[in-house]
Amino acid sequence: MSHILVTGGAGYIGSHTCRMLASAGMTPVTFDNLSRGHADFVRWGPLVVGDILNSETLDSAIKQYRPTAVIHFAAFAYVGESVSNPLSYYRNNATGLINVLDAMRRNDVDTIVFSSSCTTYGLPEQLPLSESAAQRPISPYGRSKYFCEQIIKDAAVAHELRFGIFRYFNASGADGSGDLPERHDPETHLIPLAVDAALGSGPPLQILGTDYPTTDGTCERDFIHVSDLATAHVNAIQYLERTRDSFELNLGTGRTYSVLEIVSAIERLTGKKVPTVVARRRPGDPPALLSDPSQAYVRLGFKPQHSDLDTIIETTLRSRRQTVTA
Repeated sequence: MSHILVTGGAGYIGSHTCRMLASAGMTPVTFDNLSRGHADFVRWGPLVVGDILNSETLDSAIKQYRPTAVIHFAAFAYVGESVSNPLSYYRNNATGLINVLDAMRRNDVDTIVFSSSCTTYGLPEQLPLSESAAQRPISPYGRSKYFCEQIIKDAAVAHELRFGIFRYFNASGADGSGDLPERHDPETHLIPLAVDAALGSGPPLQILGTDYPTTDGTCERDFIHVSDLATAHVNAIQYLERTRDSFELNLGTGRTYSVLEIVSAIERLTGKKVPTVVARRRPGDPPALLSDPSQAYVRLGFKPQHSDLDTIIETTLRSRRQTVTA
């Protein structure tokens, strides 16, 4: 049974991926400093409490478990925070990745799957976004992910590294049991905020702009279920084990929903009103983000199975209700 080192495996997407790895017969080894992750999310393999900025701890974990590959989630991931504190983002995200790659080289691990972001595209010139679209990130967070992609590709040329780079669109939902909820502090994602507003466990939902050039004036986004994201990472590990064919791929659905469409669907599924407050646009928000996900199917045979809007909302509802009653 192969071991996979999962940095940031105690976080939202990381923990779902660990569950999927275990279901596929692999042992996930979570490496997380728990500053933004949660120890109770680590249930399918060992937990190493460590920081990616600490090379000795990385070496120790790799020497102990001898992973065949690394899935690298560990990163700071708030756009607004990156604007106010950019150096911490470049230090943690870029220097942290370099430390991981150095530790892999020292210990003869030659495969990495990297969690990137559609924010590397910046303000799109046309939609849908394919992998060949220009990458012009507009925030320190987006630039840190873009720099990390370049670092990985340069390392691959120099050191025969196999890699998979995934550019996520909007991660959403929760696993079917509801016991791995989004648990961010602060929570910034639209769907859990809207669900909490409907359930009365959170404040009214702020709608950040109603004057965009979209169908109803609110932002439109491509939402993909977190369980589908997790499956894609398992597919990537299996693909890279079979080939030396590195890749960079979008993970999305090719379908957008507006803020008001999300609100309407939550109201339909809960039978409750979502209290809302209209606020100003958030600087730098594109009116719409839409993926062209076709290459993920061509390369990996990956197609989302859980990313219809009702499933995303229903699994979010289940997990938020469990959180409220816990």
